[in-house]
Amino acid sequence: MLRSSVSHKLNSNKFSQFVRFASTKYDVVVIGGGPGGYVAAIKAAQLGFNTACVEKRGALGGTCLNVGCIPSKSLLNNSHLYHQIKHDSAHRGIAINGEVSVDFPKLIEAKDKAVKTLTGGIELLFKKNKVTYIKGEGSFVDEKNLKVKPIDGGEEQDIEADHFIVATGSEPTPFPGIEIDEERIVTSTGILSLKEIPKRLSIIGGGIIGLEMASVYSRLGTEVTVIEFSPAIGAGMDAEVAKQSQKLLAKQGLNFKLGTKVTSGVRDGEVVKIEVENVKSGKKEELEADVLLVAIGRRPYTEGLNLEAAGLEVDNRGRLIIDDQYRTKHEHIRVIGDVTFGPMLAHKAEEEGIAAAEYIKHGHGHVNYGNIPSVMYTHPEVAWVGLNEEQLKEQGIKYKVGKFPFIANSRAKTNLDTDGFVKFIADAETQRVLGVHIIGPNAGEMIAEAGLALEYGASTEDIARTCHAHPTLSEAFKEAALGTFDKTINF
Repeated sequence: MLRSSVSHKLNSNKFSQFVRFASTKYDVVVIGGGPGGYVAAIKAAQLGFNTACVEKRGALGGTCLNVGCIPSKSLLNNSHLYHQIKHDSAHRGIAINGEVSVDFPKLIEAKDKAVKTLTGGIELLFKKNKVTYIKGEGSFVDEKNLKVKPIDGGEEQDIEADHFIVATGSEPTPFPGIEIDEERIVTSTGILSLKEIPKRLSIIGGGIIGLEMASVYSRLGTEVTVIEFSPAIGAGMDAEVAKQSQKLLAKQGLNFKLGTKVTSGVRDGEVVKIEVENVKSGKKEELEADVLLVAIGRRPYTEGLNLEAAGLEVDNRGRLIIDDQYRTKHEHIRVIGDVTFGPMLAHKAEEEGIAAAEYIKHGHGHVNYGNIPSVMYTHPEVAWVGLNEEQLKEQGIKYKVGKFPFIANSRAKTNLDTDGFVKFIADAETQRVLGVHIIGPNAGEMIAEAGLALEYGASTEDIARTCHAHPTLSEAFKEAALGTFDKTINF
């Protein structure tokens, strides 16, 4: 039941009483309705707390659902389907009579429909779990009170809470000196809603966002150039996997300029002029593109929160400072997701949202930061969890590697989809799984088995001795595990 703080004012002459509802009080208020925030709100409500979620976007789901993970996967899936029909059908025995073309507005419409359906689904979950959804921008008045400005222009609302969970997410990191207009020079938001397919697309950044969008538009016929400062793509990937991924993407038509820094990017009418420089040689080059995507990462989003009023502190990267229970210096204010430490991943934020609610209720929660999977939804997909070879070498840990190529897997061969491999890294003495890295079909789904193995401390022999159905892609997973301590059977 809602609790209200009431202010009374007595008129001694008329003995009349005026009542003003100064603030509404909740047990838990979550600021931000993204993957971390909405999950935290639902979990808090399930644990018996009177809970509200404040979100200023006007749609729940945060960046991930509205302008990130979900819409990008719609474009990735449908562009892959188009590319497969157009270029991969004949040798599968499928004759296409007539021209195969892209209806780009319909492609965007399908993406928008998926987003709308899912955001509406979260609202239904809020109703089901009795979470109060407040559409507005929250700003701290002090460490106990929040002022909310409604997005519909209505009267400001004062909210008091016993506990706050800040889950305001992140935003694209700007590139110094390059002005974003979301038309010709775009971020990860603008690239999802272009009006037409560009003939030339240049991308600053060879990380997951950049490479996924490179794949989408390359399949649709765009000439794509990826410009990356580092000598390799896929920050965080195992080096062997990153090298193989680049090789396969280049084979699909993507152009790479690695070890290259961008010195300027300026819109000139309907084109963008880009100046780049080789990091080692200093050689300069000028490029032109119809669209330039700036995808150099993301940064914590705290705009409008008025952190100073609550006495909340940030580090030199703008991340809110917390302890191991997500608490700021005020124990009742916790922070989760992209706005604080750790990888900026939706599923990481979701786990933290549940843990934060459990800490409030029970005093304990759990997130295993050594077991957060990453997936790049290119084709082939790339997925990994745990440690890679470079990290193990830095830590001086002795390990063994087992690999199995999809070209030797019966299901992959039947599907005519054989690029890539499964790679296991295991402790040299105990065979305990330390990391799994997959490039190939269905990698994003298969990595879940690796996560389960890591969570329960499985050895590669445990996995190799577990019966996997035939014929499935997961047999490659089993054989790669076998390869760390014995000989593989089918390769």
